[in-house]
Amino acid sequence: MPLVLCSSTLFGQVPSAADGSPAIVQPGAPGERSKILTKENVVLAPRAPSLADVSFMQGMIMHHSQAVDMTDLLRTRGRSKELQELGRRISISQSDEIKFMKRWLTDRNQATTMDMENMKGMDHKGHNMDSMALMPGMLTPVQMKELAHSSGARFDHLFLTGMIQHHNGALVMVEDLFNTAGAGQDPVLYDFATDIDNTQRAEIEIMKRMLEKEKK
Repeated sequence: MPLVLCSSTLFGQVPSAADGSPAIVQPGAPGERSKILTKENVVLAPRAPSLADVSFMQGMIMHHSQAVDMTDLLRTRGRSKELQELGRRISISQSDEIKFMKRWLTDRNQATTMDMENMKGMDHKGHNMDSMALMPGMLTPVQMKELAHSSGARFDHLFLTGMIQHHNGALVMVEDLFNTAGAGQDPVLYDFATDIDNTQRAEIEIMKRMLEKEKK
């Protein structure tokens, strides 16, 4: 049965909720009175996402997953305690964000993974991409192999340069989302993407300072 947001009545009176806001009225069945609903009684369907919104979330899940793989290597192959702590924070935050993105997609009846067959051969800003590096900034299989086979100071250096590359790619993804007409209008998605941008910019600056320390 449809819900009605009342702005007036036959007698000029406006039904209102307890907090003074316009009431939401659920018409009653024939012979029954209408029912004024409270905020707690109303469940609003989430805004229908655009194709760009869905692609962003699916792509960012893939993107974050590689970052978590990189931090898993850091725990066993890195040397710097400062970098270990940063990697731990990245792993926790991005793992939590992956769960959030999957829930966001599921709540909107969308797949949590991309159709890889359809993505093959597509390009991003004119650059060819293969199925292992679809998202901007993601490390290639060669880079991941080199990272996995290094240790100590060498690993730390590769991790820092690789994660800066990775984070910069995430910034490109956010920028592309907001530059796409009709995308990023969902307030939850907007806040999430903005938070990714702010967090990863800050982490890039931290990692750049760590690289500077290597030169001293």
